[in-house]
Amino acid sequence: MKVAIKDTSGTDQGELKASFTPVDDGKGQQAVHEAVVAYNAAQRAGNASTKTVAQVSGSGTKPWRQKGTGRARVGYKRNPIWRGGGVAHGPKPRVYIKKLNKKVRGLALRKAITERVKDGQVIILDGLNLEKPATAQLASTLSALGINGKKPTKALYKSAILITAESDSNIALSARNISRVRSTTSDTLTTYDILWPDVLVFTRDAFQKFEQRLNQ
Repeated sequence: MKVAIKDTSGTDQGELKASFTPVDDGKGQQAVHEAVVAYNAAQRAGNASTKTVAQVSGSGTKPWRQKGTGRARVGYKRNPIWRGGGVAHGPKPRVYIKKLNKKVRGLALRKAITERVKDGQVIILDGLNLEKPATAQLASTLSALGINGKKPTKALYKSAILITAESDSNIALSARNISRVRSTTSDTLTTYDILWPDVLVFTRDAFQKFEQRLNQ
């Protein structure tokens, strides 16, 4: 498999042959599904909480006598049927994290990137240096690549994720101001990150570093 290389003006600079082992068709789909489910589960805060009968404030005495009033019998004001009472079987803070073993995570990552490369939705950017946060400069570069241009309806890609080898605050600060553009590093790139955008834009050293991660 080969990946297109372009410069910041969008000019073709040749192709780079991918060195990681691709995943065959029909394999790894379940691993991708499990990885995405695990990712979404990990995003949940898990802090929903309700009070039980023992935790709500209120008297524990009977509101009225058991018999003779013509009303339904009741034991205390804090019961779940009454307004302001406790919640029966309500949610409590919990952890939603789903664990995946290392082989499944690796397979999902390789399957996802294999499909994106096959579909031509991976671009290697030959050099990207920002001396300071510059949203306009980064937007111009992305527009030259056909991403999120001034006329989004005519843009080739409407969303993108920008992957660098190391954390770069100038690129991160510039990318966060552009709609539907995210930035991350090759070390923290997840299966969900690979599947989310229309196109993935790697810097050359980031792609090589990501391949090393896949081949481990």
